[in-house]
Amino acid sequence: MSHPLLSAVVDLVRQAGDVILPYWDEELDVTEKDDASPVTAADLAAHQLLAAGLAALDPSIPVLSEEAADIPLAERAGWQRWWLVDPLDGTKEFIAGSDEFTVNVALVEGGRVVFGVVGMPVTGRCYFGGTGFGAWCEDEDEEPHEVSVRVAPDEVFTVVASKRHSSPAQERLLAWLAERFGDLQLASIGSSLKFCLLAEGTADCYPRLAPTSQWDTAAAQGVLEGAGGEVLDLTGKPLTYEAREGFLNPSFLALPVAAEWRAELIQLARALD
Repeated sequence: MSHPLLSAVVDLVRQAGDVILPYWDEELDVTEKDDASPVTAADLAAHQLLAAGLAALDPSIPVLSEEAADIPLAERAGWQRWWLVDPLDGTKEFIAGSDEFTVNVALVEGGRVVFGVVGMPVTGRCYFGGTGFGAWCEDEDEEPHEVSVRVAPDEVFTVVASKRHSSPAQERLLAWLAERFGDLQLASIGSSLKFCLLAEGTADCYPRLAPTSQWDTAAAQGVLEGAGGEVLDLTGKPLTYEAREGFLNPSFLALPVAAEWRAELIQLARALD
């Protein structure tokens, strides 16, 4: 099963990556936004391409992008479905010359992700998927292959951790996981690729007890859900994207749906939050 817009969005994400690449590993003028996060000409160029391209696909679906998020709640509250876009996720990695940045596009309906597309401009790799569609990884000029979570760890339990963000509560949660599973392997990677490691079965859990924004997570959440995973708040409910005044997510846990340690982890995370 697929979605009629999915293939076209994969193409747009690749085009946005092509727009970004000329700026990569070059000296950049970096501007600071009101929230102190950085923005570059590459972010804005990708935003412009995606905003125009998505509008051309279906003018009835509005676009909410990190680079054009000043849309009043009164207007957004009337949306039934919309595009949630991060034109360049991992701007700090991008500025530092790392290849761990992505282009993220999600279709959201009724606050839930329908599908998401995560593109890696430097490598040409693209992940896409959603609940009911499955999840896929496509390298440039190659056929896509299906990906899925692993329900049980291999030789070692692998936890995805942010390179730049942690918290005391998250450190305590990692300590519990080490007690429960023995020595942990920590996979540190930037941007929305953290979810993709789970989706392709190379990691087991991604706890995030530090701030993220909706456009940081929605596209990769779609990929993970298509691969048999889930993203839960600390009450055990799915992370959702209904219109609200701010764009920050609550703390969350990303993990396989069928993980037998799921309830234990939720209980501990709730106590730590």
